[in-house]
Amino acid sequence: MSAQEQIRVSAQTAEPIVDRGGGNLKWRHFKGTLLTVFGWLSVIFGLGVLLILILDVISKSTGIFSGGTNWLTWDFFNNFDSRFPQRAGAKAAIVGTLYTISLTILFSFPLGVAAAIYLEEYAHDNWFSRLVEINVSNLAAVPSIIYGLLGLQVFARWLLLGRSILTGALTLALLVVPIIIVASRESIRAVPLSLRQASYALGATRWQTVWYVVLPQSIGGILTGSILAVSRAIGETAPLITIGALTFVPFLPRNILDIFTVLPIQIFNWTSRPQDEFRALASAGILVLLTILLTINALAIYLRNRYQKRY
Repeated sequence: MSAQEQIRVSAQTAEPIVDRGGGNLKWRHFKGTLLTVFGWLSVIFGLGVLLILILDVISKSTGIFSGGTNWLTWDFFNNFDSRFPQRAGAKAAIVGTLYTISLTILFSFPLGVAAAIYLEEYAHDNWFSRLVEINVSNLAAVPSIIYGLLGLQVFARWLLLGRSILTGALTLALLVVPIIIVASRESIRAVPLSLRQASYALGATRWQTVWYVVLPQSIGGILTGSILAVSRAIGETAPLITIGALTFVPFLPRNILDIFTVLPIQIFNWTSRPQDEFRALASAGILVLLTILLTINALAIYLRNRYQKRY
């Protein structure tokens, strides 16, 4: 058989294969389009449900749609909790939330960033460092109630801190430190190796390289991950209830060793009462807590866009 005949036979046998490939390609495009449509419908459905819930909370707390009572007034921010809904407010819960979250940031941020720097820049690749990495990743997915039990035993009982703001802040710090470590490691790892090598070539030490090169380049991702971790801590209720945070506090805490309450626990307390007025107060508390969370998330987006480096 000549070379031309061989080419002709090969072309004839290849034609059905090309046709089958085209059919498979069309089927794959169809499945891709179908999944895209399904994904968009899921997003629209989720956002629609979220919008309905937010509008319902706004309506119950302000009466803007139903013409009811507006509970989101200055008295709500300036009064303490009461068994009478007309006198009840969230002053102690708001102040307790600010106290607790401030201390949580103070304890968790330096510890998480320092641990991430050590694991990425100083730790050797051995069994111990791998064991630490595995445990950090696992701790980031542990349910929050477990941290509440740990905080109750270690901080409240062993260290004799009781049901104080310090106990709540340390418990929430344990909750968010693994998340901060994971986010900070990813940001540090994203810094190009060439920048480190250039710093070493100029005679800088390892710590100088970390402080003047790696951290400035990764600070955007570190701050974003840390703020999102803290925003999770703001909405946590289970660990604080476990350590014994109170549901009724008619005074402001005098120091970090005083008893306290926070907005999620105050909302839980109001929703458990039978009167409809307390449910409206709970909606007002939800709206305040949601505003705080959205503000923190907006700050995280701003910091990410402000400090994001492109290589």
